[in-house]
Amino acid sequence: MANNGAIGGAQFIIAETPTESIFTPEDFTDEHKMILETTRDFINNEIHPHIDQIESKDAELIRSILQTAGELGLNSTDIPEEYGGVGLDKISTAVVTEAMGNAGSFAVSHGAHTGIGTLPIVFFGTEAQKRKYLPGLASGELFGAYCLTEPSAGSDALNARTKAVLSEDGKHYILNGEKLYITNAGWADLFIVYAKVDGDKFTAFIVEKAFEGVSTGAEEKKMGIKGSSTRSVVLEDAKVPVENLLFEVGQGHKVAFNILNIGRYKLGAATVGGSKGALEGAVKYAKGRVQFNTPICEFGMIKSKLADMAIKTYMNESMVYRTAGLIEDQLATLDDAARKQGSENAKSIQEYAIECSINKVYGSESLSFVVDEYVQILGGYGYCGEYPAERYYRDARINRIYEGTNEVNRLIVPSEIFKRAMKGQLALMPILQGLGAEIKAYDPENPQLNAGPLAVQENIVKMLKRIAIMAAGVAVQKFMKALEKEQETLAMISDMIIELYAMDSGLRRALKLIEKEGEEKAKYHIAATQVYVNDTVPRIYNWAKQVITHVMEGETLQKQLRGLSKLATYQAINTIPLRRMIADRVIELESYPF
Repeated sequence: MANNGAIGGAQFIIAETPTESIFTPEDFTDEHKMILETTRDFINNEIHPHIDQIESKDAELIRSILQTAGELGLNSTDIPEEYGGVGLDKISTAVVTEAMGNAGSFAVSHGAHTGIGTLPIVFFGTEAQKRKYLPGLASGELFGAYCLTEPSAGSDALNARTKAVLSEDGKHYILNGEKLYITNAGWADLFIVYAKVDGDKFTAFIVEKAFEGVSTGAEEKKMGIKGSSTRSVVLEDAKVPVENLLFEVGQGHKVAFNILNIGRYKLGAATVGGSKGALEGAVKYAKGRVQFNTPICEFGMIKSKLADMAIKTYMNESMVYRTAGLIEDQLATLDDAARKQGSENAKSIQEYAIECSINKVYGSESLSFVVDEYVQILGGYGYCGEYPAERYYRDARINRIYEGTNEVNRLIVPSEIFKRAMKGQLALMPILQGLGAEIKAYDPENPQLNAGPLAVQENIVKMLKRIAIMAAGVAVQKFMKALEKEQETLAMISDMIIELYAMDSGLRRALKLIEKEGEEKAKYHIAATQVYVNDTVPRIYNWAKQVITHVMEGETLQKQLRGLSKLATYQAINTIPLRRMIADRVIELESYPF
């Protein structure tokens, strides 16, 4: 559990988080807004005019752009000032990452550099390591990369075969092995490399490209993100000074997995920026494209597409900044001494491993939906390389693979939830034990509602949480420890939890704006929440029904299905006018409307 008042990880499943405790984009400070505008200006001035050169992997240009980003402080929001950074909060980092998400391939290069290529040293490095490397990473004089994947170790990262052996004189570790699909490998100066000391102790190292025995393979020919460098990194008796061991021998998994957690929520932030860029491109085209003497943006099916693109992005954005706020609040509980301890940083990051995996899965799949609709709105033009929709489409596909495949992240979500429940860190058992009585007492025809325009949606989300807990509970009771082999069941439980976090985040954001500004100011937020909740109920109901049907039979099954049906009973709403309203706002602004 989180300490000192910070909200614990996964608490959204069992409790209604007070709206004042949730960070939303409407809470941006003037500094956050300035950072967002600075980053967008940087992309418009430094990236978009040179997109063809970037796509051709112009290394000199890309390094120059990274250094320009460094001058603006865009490489170092997570690096403390004492090491050459700007040391801002996690909201600022999310803001920069979001905007960079519309920077094409450079977003990948920048994200790998500032995230997984730099944060291991920020969170786990010694004082000497921080002072040696962080200033260069902050300025862009050093390009960073992260080397975890191997030919035989992808999702199963701990199956790494790269070995590290201490030299006879005790001054170096000698590394041998090959790392695969390494972003920035072609122009990186610094690699975070994982190897097994003596063949069994998984450990992290800081490896300079200039070290003896370090080389890279040929560039991979990729479907998308063509402007980023992706190569293998080869270690042949590579000599790494002992002072470049990162954190502790045998503790590399703590570095690897916690940095990946940060990478996952940051990837979610980047997909928000990409989605906004795609929506803007789609609506501008739709306004200019005339068919049957009418701009196609006036046709109902195009409006529906624009609305759904905006609604998906709204939910994604709400989740991302909620998660960033949680991580910021938790890290803020650490004193100066604790901030310098890798183990304490690891605990703080691990607290929100569930939310980070959710952000990664939802964000990547939401972006895939949005760019697919972008191509569809452009029709044949969207399929041609002269229009940016084609590049958006290709570039988006990788997000469901790296930072842990979406399949792996789907397994992480329920696994972590069950672990915390068993340890008493997440109070699922009391809810499960009282669920039968709660279902019996619940009257779906006369639910007890709060006041306000989203009262119905609040109740629906609460009942959907109960449905997810019910499905998870019966699965655990049936399979116990064997549940880990029931991946289809775990995936459906995970999908329920992911959608709940999306709905709950969008709902809480809308409620917070209503409280702060009133219903009129929040009308588009209200409409987006109403549409999304309405459309999501059947999906969660069907997932839960499949899980329960898989684990039960006979009269017990029928009883559970009756309870499930009772919790899932809701009055469907007419979403067509709500979608039209949102689409009209998108068309008016020619951009994201929230």
